[in-house]
Amino acid sequence: MAHSARKDSPELPDFSYLKSLAKDHLIDQLRKIPGKKDLFIEPDLMSPLDRIANVSTLKQHEVDKLFKVEYKPIISTSDQLCFLIRPRIQTVKWICDVANADKAAGRSRRYNIIFTPQKFYACDAVLEEQGLFEEVTTYEWEFYLLPLDDDIISLELPEFFRDSFLAGDQRWVRTVSNSLCLLQSLYGPFSNVYGIGRISKMVEKCWREQGERGQTKNQQAKIGKVFLIDRDVDFVTPLCSQVVYEGLVDDIFRIKCGCVEFGPDVTSSDRSTKVMLNSQDKVFNQIRNEHFSNVFGYLSQKARNLQTAYDKRQGMDIKQMKAFVSEELKSLKQEHRLLSMREFCCSSLRNCGQTCVSHCPVSFSDISASESIMKTKTSQDFQELLRIEHSLLEGFDIRECISFIEEHIIRQASITESMRLLCLLSMTENGLLSKDYRSLKTQFLQSYGTDHLFTFANLRQLGLLVEQQPGETLTVMESKVGKLVNDKTAGKLTDAFSSLTKKSHFRALSRKLNLVPKSDKDYDLRVPKDMAYIFSGAYNALSCKIIEQVLERDSWTGLEEVTRLINSPEFTVTVSNNPELSPKSDAQRIIFVMFLGGCTFSEISALRFLGKEKGYRFIVVTTAITNSSRMMEALLENRV
Repeated sequence: MAHSARKDSPELPDFSYLKSLAKDHLIDQLRKIPGKKDLFIEPDLMSPLDRIANVSTLKQHEVDKLFKVEYKPIISTSDQLCFLIRPRIQTVKWICDVANADKAAGRSRRYNIIFTPQKFYACDAVLEEQGLFEEVTTYEWEFYLLPLDDDIISLELPEFFRDSFLAGDQRWVRTVSNSLCLLQSLYGPFSNVYGIGRISKMVEKCWREQGERGQTKNQQAKIGKVFLIDRDVDFVTPLCSQVVYEGLVDDIFRIKCGCVEFGPDVTSSDRSTKVMLNSQDKVFNQIRNEHFSNVFGYLSQKARNLQTAYDKRQGMDIKQMKAFVSEELKSLKQEHRLLSMREFCCSSLRNCGQTCVSHCPVSFSDISASESIMKTKTSQDFQELLRIEHSLLEGFDIRECISFIEEHIIRQASITESMRLLCLLSMTENGLLSKDYRSLKTQFLQSYGTDHLFTFANLRQLGLLVEQQPGETLTVMESKVGKLVNDKTAGKLTDAFSSLTKKSHFRALSRKLNLVPKSDKDYDLRVPKDMAYIFSGAYNALSCKIIEQVLERDSWTGLEEVTRLINSPEFTVTVSNNPELSPKSDAQRIIFVMFLGGCTFSEISALRFLGKEKGYRFIVVTTAITNSSRMMEALLENRV
């Protein structure tokens, strides 16, 4: 079932200290605010805060009541208010409105703002404009890194993607740089830093300017190499549907800070159930990186084994029964609970129309999850959707793919799903022909509203959905030949002809790096042979392939054509020549991969597979966990 790691794989460093550090610093900030206080927390900080400090910890430091920031008049009766927020102008303006409303009502309070991970000048400027600079006390909670699992660390900055790549805002560069400084101060010097992308280059420069702040001499090196990679280097991978188990759970149920919450519509009860997803969950750890077609078989066998263990009670005498209860029963119940959770989760996913295994012996028919799933998934058959995606990646049957997308839009299926398919079509075809672009754009605006003209502007700005320029299309002679076969009966020939003549960077990259493996009907998803298994053997993630190639060469040498096609600056920096970081050392085989702009669970699974194959251990550091829906939502504009 699970792909076993090489016996010589190094042990990972303990990253739990990052959480302790963040907790201690938060407590320090609360101690600076003496007296009872009501704490207002920004919604997207509630999940990270829950992982770091529980309610009892906050209560111990004189936090009386907790509220969520909701941008409306507050109901607190406390004489001291504290706001734990991101450095956002909108939120600071709301706090100013609260303070000014108190002034108008003749009420006197003390106001405190704790910015995390840092305060920006624009926030002070807003306070000054509102005449509250002297009345509001500000603090900084330097919370940079949250370990979500043994090999996943997140900065929990979902806005990084839009701010950095769409708005061109560089304010988070220093935040990421500070996180690198923190990692190096705690886990020793790195040997080399490899990077690709405009933002990565800025982060590296900022980090180098900060020097070796906090690094102690003769510190033992625990990390070897570091990769910095911009999200816009590879947009195709997050646009593809995820089919590894953890990726599917994220797509359907939304994993937040390593936790997933199943609502009443899934649990068939009046209560929601929150489950922590990490390597401590033995059942989940076995299936998280597996292609979904393998999961039901594993859970079925696991259920049979559990039943066999329970059946051992039959025929026991009193002494044996006591030993069974004290030694095995608790463990069996825990395993049964975890297995049950996986089963109803799998049942939910199976109701999406995915073809995995015909049945599972452990039945949870009382759990009706299909309604919950259908809210987040379209009514289109999932297998047909995957076939269309694979056709787009391979460059075949493009007319059929366009028809599928048109039907998707006309049905007014999920707007983010329609956007995703449009972007995948554009990225794999190096832009759309003018007639296709205009037709699809018109249909999209008619179905979802003309206010999404701004959405198209955002997609165009990022290069996700563009119209081909005249110079990129066919020559006059090629166009005349193309017209001769431009009918339904010869559609495939037209598409094949077009793909040969258009200068598609994705197609060129695919050939250079073998991103789309040759069709292999015997591809065994139970025993995968390469990273392409994360997309059913149809596609190797570009981001992960780049990392693999650089590691093989220990440089960018030989990848000049690849970086030219990607059109992003690449760099290599030698940070330390520490003898502890010899090629054969354990530290040299532990590699940080930092995704700037988000990382998918599919990419994490691919890197885990690569590490097991090559004897590396990868630690994924990301600004946030992302997927196609989150990425599209960040680019949606529904205002005129």
